[in-house]
Amino acid sequence: MSDSAAEAAIGAVVLAAAAAFAVYVAQSSGVVSGRSMTPLSARFPSVEGIAVGTDVRLAGIKVGTVTALDLDPASFEVKAAFTVRDDLELPEDTEVKVGSEGLLGGSFLELTPGRSGFMLQPGDEITDTQGAESILDLLIRYGVVR
Repeated sequence: MSDSAAEAAIGAVVLAAAAAFAVYVAQSSGVVSGRSMTPLSARFPSVEGIAVGTDVRLAGIKVGTVTALDLDPASFEVKAAFTVRDDLELPEDTEVKVGSEGLLGGSFLELTPGRSGFMLQPGDEITDTQGAESILDLLIRYGVVR
């Protein structure tokens, strides 16, 4: 009898740990957050290193998440849909670029607010963008590799 009570207790602990892990993953990935999020989008020539779930950062702080990536067959540009925190009022001349955490680090979308007096509205598209640069392209451009 004591074996089944011990097994039941261990099972309950395992289930509680699994539930806590699921809540942590949902919150850290942006699936479940305590904040309202504003949807925005931008077009890039390249989003190398970016995927759905990638961070959107402002001044190094995570303020949102990439929610979708879609290739436009007419222009061959990538339309990235993402969300940002509702409490951020971003000027309409905000820039978004593909940033990198270093040579071997991951990529993220980096927001740089502009100075316009007009603010972005939910669903707006940011037009001032800069795509991903590969390290090989940079080395070739600056003559390090030929």
